[in-house]
Amino acid sequence: MEKKTKKATKPSRDGSESNIWSFLTQKGTAASFICITLFAILVRIAVSIHPYSGAGTPPKYGDYEAQRHWMEITLNLPVKEWYRNSTVNDLKYWGLDYPPLTAYQSYIHGLFLRYFDPQSVELYTSRGYESYIGKLLMRWTVLLSDVLIFFPAVMYFIIVYYSGIHEGSKSGRLWHFAMILLNPCLILIDHGHFQYNCISLGLTVAAVSAILSDRDIVGSILFSFALNHKQMSAYFAPAFFGYLFGKCLKRRNPFLEVLKLGLAVLGTFTVLWWPYLYSVEAPFEVLSRLAPFERGIYEDYVANFWCTTSVIVKWKRLFSTQALRILSLVSTVSTCLPSMLLLILAPSRRNFLFGLLSSSLSFYFFSFQVHEKSILLPLLPASFLAIDEPLIFRWLTYFALLSMFPLLRRDELILPYIALYGLFVLLYNAPVQREDTRETRSPFTTLKYFAIACSLLLHIVYLMVTPPRRYPFLFEAVMMLLCFCQFFFVFMYTNMKQWELLKLSSQTVREKKNI
Repeated sequence: MEKKTKKATKPSRDGSESNIWSFLTQKGTAASFICITLFAILVRIAVSIHPYSGAGTPPKYGDYEAQRHWMEITLNLPVKEWYRNSTVNDLKYWGLDYPPLTAYQSYIHGLFLRYFDPQSVELYTSRGYESYIGKLLMRWTVLLSDVLIFFPAVMYFIIVYYSGIHEGSKSGRLWHFAMILLNPCLILIDHGHFQYNCISLGLTVAAVSAILSDRDIVGSILFSFALNHKQMSAYFAPAFFGYLFGKCLKRRNPFLEVLKLGLAVLGTFTVLWWPYLYSVEAPFEVLSRLAPFERGIYEDYVANFWCTTSVIVKWKRLFSTQALRILSLVSTVSTCLPSMLLLILAPSRRNFLFGLLSSSLSFYFFSFQVHEKSILLPLLPASFLAIDEPLIFRWLTYFALLSMFPLLRRDELILPYIALYGLFVLLYNAPVQREDTRETRSPFTTLKYFAIACSLLLHIVYLMVTPPRRYPFLFEAVMMLLCFCQFFFVFMYTNMKQWELLKLSSQTVREKKNI
């Protein structure tokens, strides 16, 4: 797609730590980062004044009510009852279906709500609670989580990335920082639709940054936290495993290195799951809530393999849930296995970032029960590579937005959608030094403009044209097909880049042997 030459240097652990933080002390740099941070906060506040998922739509409302209800449950019931169906905890009404760290987060946020507005988290009587102060406090919990977890993690990544993997200009660093913080998809889902993806994604960013700076044990612990906040963080697990295992194999005592990482992960899981280790059955009660197979292989319209092909193959009709579980598992493992093996064979930092993107797309395409919001996970490693692979980052963002458009329209978030779409285009095209190449006339360029034109046309058609009565979801199906094709192109390109890095690694090893 594009040729590039870049210097890759390895960050020194035995050198002074001040070298890593040096660019923040350069004249004007710290002020620029602060301005971008404040602007990112302002954008989030502007989006949060718009409607949210399920606003004023009883009886179950939406994701906003789910998050509020979890605060109600965790505050008023003992820990052992949080995941158990009972007369005081009806799991059919937004029962907890995320790992324990989400429950602990809900408890902490619930304390915040109870301090200012006790009625918003009262057991039973607070269902569907939508007072002005209650909504304001709920929005503040998301914003504070974002600022306290995601923002520092992104700063950590920028510091590590530009001290050892990429030699970029000051403007390039600021642009990269802004691109990650102002990701329109994450802002629309967390501060518009209403979720806390910023926590699990922030922990993942911190884990990646720690591993890129050779703090593998710290990175493993942070990623374990991410897994225990949202099980979808497992989208990145093959890449983490492949890279860390490959690094261990190249060290003097591989068994000891693997043992240290294994004990760190096991210890973290033990601490987080401790309230549920009082019996053999208790952990399985929680695990059963984390795998909602009864909901089907996909929900609503999502641009993955199962939903896109369901127009031709009626998966839910032809196969039982058990058969689809096996089919999904085999498909997911078989598509992410090559990327993981490439990481084990060539565990470079750059290969790790491509592996994260490839692995997350494999899970997005083929895993069970994928939501529209799940595209946020592949978008994260794509944003890591924004300065080196800007076209891939831009392309994935454009079509990720399109894939979530039906969901955001239902939430009445069209105005912030258009505003953030425009803001992304403006920021992306800012004059900075990155690995862009001059576009020349080619079949690929024509195809690219055709895809963008189709995307813009679909937005207009979806808003203004009523679909045929016989095919009420025709426009959604066309949108998902277009998006799936673009995502699959990114997936193939990512795997190709990993193969190239393996060849480069093998060539470097041969050259060293010949010296």
